[in-house]
Amino acid sequence: MGDFSPDHLLTTFGAVGIFAVLFAETGLLVGFFLPGDTLLIAAGILAATPATATAHLGLASVLIAAAAGALTGAQVGYLIGRTAGPRLFAATSGSRRGAGMVRARGLMERFGHGRAIVLARFVPVARTLMNPLAGASGVPAHVFLLWQSVGGLIWSVGIILIGYFLGSSVSDIESSLLPAFAVIIALAVFPVLVRGLRRRRRRVP
Repeated sequence: MGDFSPDHLLTTFGAVGIFAVLFAETGLLVGFFLPGDTLLIAAGILAATPATATAHLGLASVLIAAAAGALTGAQVGYLIGRTAGPRLFAATSGSRRGAGMVRARGLMERFGHGRAIVLARFVPVARTLMNPLAGASGVPAHVFLLWQSVGGLIWSVGIILIGYFLGSSVSDIESSLLPAFAVIIALAVFPVLVRGLRRRRRRVP
């Protein structure tokens, strides 16, 4: 992943890098390619390393940076959608972002505002596009603030703590990174697979 790999971002920029990546991934329409899930779990693992280790991050600073990036980014995304309005849909039609916008809209129509905003945090691309979609769709500001805060905190803090637990439980931190990434990717893909299977079942007579 080049310069956007979690290890490079964390060792080079530390907590500031965590904030910047989560802010961009959840607040800017171009942030869907950023490694939010893997960055969070890698940050938790590094926070579990001894304070004397070269690649060590303080757990408190990691949690604060992640939560701040996830929450402020979502609010910026919402404001972008609210400002752009319906034009946002036309601007992204026919692109990867447009396809993601369609999926995010389907999630909202199926689960309602609150649940969709929370669930989208755990689905790559959808967590980037759900926030501007909510703004463009006229979701009330107080409703969005409540549910994006709930989802953002569960996602950012929860995944970091999973990484921290793994890092505390496994002596060889490096060997724990790959299986941890595999778990996160599986968790991210699982809702998509479930949704696809349900659609197939509905089509079968």
